Amino acid sequence: MPVRRTVENYWRLTKPRIWGLLVFTGIIAMLVAYRDTGVSPSLEAIGVCFVALTLGSASADVLTNYHDRDIDAMMRRTMNRPIPNGDVNPKRALVFGLAMAIPSVLIPLLLLNEASAGFMLAGLVDNIVVYSLVLKRRSWSSIILGGISGGMPVLVGYSAVPGANPFAPIALYMSALVIVWIPTHIWSLAVFTRSDYEAAKIPMLPVVFGDKVASVCIAAASIMLAVFSVAIFVFTQVSVFYAISAVALGGLVIGYSAKLALDRDRKTAWTLFKITSPYLMLIFLVLGITVWL
Repeated sequence: MPVRRTVENYWRLTKPRIWGLLVFTGIIAMLVAYRDTGVSPSLEAIGVCFVALTLGSASADVLTNYHDRDIDAMMRRTMNRPIPNGDVNPKRALVFGLAMAIPSVLIPLLLLNEASAGFMLAGLVDNIVVYSLVLKRRSWSSIILGGISGGMPVLVGYSAVPGANPFAPIALYMSALVIVWIPTHIWSLAVFTRSDYEAAKIPMLPVVFGDKVASVCIAAASIMLAVFSVAIFVFTQVSVFYAISAVALGGLVIGYSAKLALDRDRKTAWTLFKITSPYLMLIFLVLGITVWL
């Protein structure tokens, strides 16, 4: 196989759209921490954190893909991923994932601090062990308990700054914002692809309780998401522009969630899924800009 094709296959295996978004939240959190502590930003430290977050987030995607290769082959949405379609050997994928996971913890431990390394390790354990190995094939709650890992990049980035308290209100709210974003993001996709999960016998929320209950839960999760985004303004020192942006963006997500609860249409579920990633990127971008301005 040509080198370029091999590189492309391993690149796809990391799910760059997913890890790119998580890394973005972590770097924004790091910039917020610099502003909160008054410490001058260090390009070297930001670079180190970026590398660690990229390796950690990408490795989690690779290792969960390795574990899920059998069920991925059963679902139309995932059967063309690099492992189930034969482009990447499973054992090589496992080695590739571990080769990124280990330095993702060692790099912040050696070059940043113990707290950032600890949050990185916690994120990896929650995503790979709790979500993929233990819960995904057993319980619909996998997204809730396994979603905790989604908030860890924020805490990795925030705690990477000297003197930053990762349990400060803004750090916790930013992390919680990602965690409560995950159910809306994943469950809306699950409604759209419910037949795939049924074929693979994965107990996702729509499979276990049906689209009606799932759509109501998605609406409730979207409201909670909007509440957490506004709470950042209420309980921390950010600008009114952020509050306006949070209300507008949250209203968009709630609007589509309400529509899904009413019509339970797969097209609505797909639209909601597609807007959730830009939502998270924009809310963090606005937060980062307003904190510094």
